[in-house]
Amino acid sequence: MYEKDDPRSSLATATAPRPDSGAAIAAAQYFDLHRLAPPGAATPDARTAVVRAQNVVLAHTEARAGDDLDNGTLDGELAVVVTGASPAFTVVTGDGSTRVDGPGLVVAPPGGSRISVHGDGPLIRLVEAAEPAWRDRAANAGAYAEDHPRVAPLERWPEPVGGPAVRCYPLAEVPDDPARFGRIFRTRSFMVNFLPELDGPRDPHKLSPHTHDDFEQLSLAVRGQYVHHIRTPWLSDSSQWRDDEHVRLGSPSLAIIPPPTVHTSEAGDPDVNQLIDIFSPPRTDFSEKPGWVLNADDYPMP
Repeated sequence: MYEKDDPRSSLATATAPRPDSGAAIAAAQYFDLHRLAPPGAATPDARTAVVRAQNVVLAHTEARAGDDLDNGTLDGELAVVVTGASPAFTVVTGDGSTRVDGPGLVVAPPGGSRISVHGDGPLIRLVEAAEPAWRDRAANAGAYAEDHPRVAPLERWPEPVGGPAVRCYPLAEVPDDPARFGRIFRTRSFMVNFLPELDGPRDPHKLSPHTHDDFEQLSLAVRGQYVHHIRTPWLSDSSQWRDDEHVRLGSPSLAIIPPPTVHTSEAGDPDVNQLIDIFSPPRTDFSEKPGWVLNADDYPMP
């Protein structure tokens, strides 16, 4: 996580909101993923928490050895976020099988696919929110009965170089680098940033409140606990004003942070804390930073 004055991010300091049409600002959303889907449930579907943002659906499964996870037949790509606690698994598509044994990002091409699980632990799948079978399962589907006007719609980025294929991006091949903000990968529709593990609480004197103009941020806590600090700017309609929020969540949990709220996340566990940030579509600002997107050669910018 970057500090307030960190030069690596142009969004490191909160600024006044830009003049706009006055469209309502959506409320932040917070999810305890184990409360949505108890990890001791009997079936994989019952152990899968499904939530969505405007452009992306996230499915968090507490998988068990022998589970067979059917991803359906997708119009867009599937991304699998693999953490240090995730089990080994095999992605099966019409073109063959790919085994995955370590943390990182796995991308499967459009079409049908399944995941055969070889151990116990969490697996996180990302699909486009336009996929009806997934969109309709979301616990918060009602929050997006209508599009949020402040969120830019998803327009897929260019096709990957070399055409459709299962692509694996292991974290083991990319050590943390203080000159780079996390370990960032992108697909045609998503950007995933594996932030560094943080030992102990974050220094409360070095937080990083900032805003995003037109995209949501999904902050997935995979270790430790966090307080998500959210401030909603005041628009002319005072009936829409909100008090500041300081919401504490353990892991696994998800916070969906809407634009243009001022926000920062404060790690609080005395042991290890880790967030993974997810965006849809991919962020142009991060993509323009030389060397930040680690699979940029596979997934070109528009």
